[in-house]
Amino acid sequence: MHSTDATTLADRYLAQWNEPDPAARAAIITELWAPDAVHVLVHPPQQIRDAAAELAVPAPPLVVRGHDALRRRVDRAYQMFVASGEHVFVVDEVSVLMPAVYAVRWSMRSTANGTVDGGGADVITVDDAGRIRTDHQYVG
Repeated sequence: MHSTDATTLADRYLAQWNEPDPAARAAIITELWAPDAVHVLVHPPQQIRDAAAELAVPAPPLVVRGHDALRRRVDRAYQMFVASGEHVFVVDEVSVLMPAVYAVRWSMRSTANGTVDGGGADVITVDDAGRIRTDHQYVG
């Protein structure tokens, strides 16, 4: 993917999380992600970190692999954060870190007043066809 496509990549990436139609979300995932792509939630939610600490082990990153798992992940995030109509995910900044490696900073904004209620950054690598191969997501 050429650096001039960085904005398009970021826009499509955030569109999948905001798309209300499950079939359209699935189509975006199929188009955007390589079939064996990996999405890593690097810093898991506090509840998971607390459970790991109780076992005296470091909190593991949460990993999904492939289109089916990605669909479940994106569908669940949509239900949790966007479906109510209270929030939308927005691209704040996209950077080309090196060829085929992008950083996308994003925020979760209130649809009522635009306030930022959350956010994070993703480091995304793409294959020769411009499809996402890896996505390391940092929330918070």
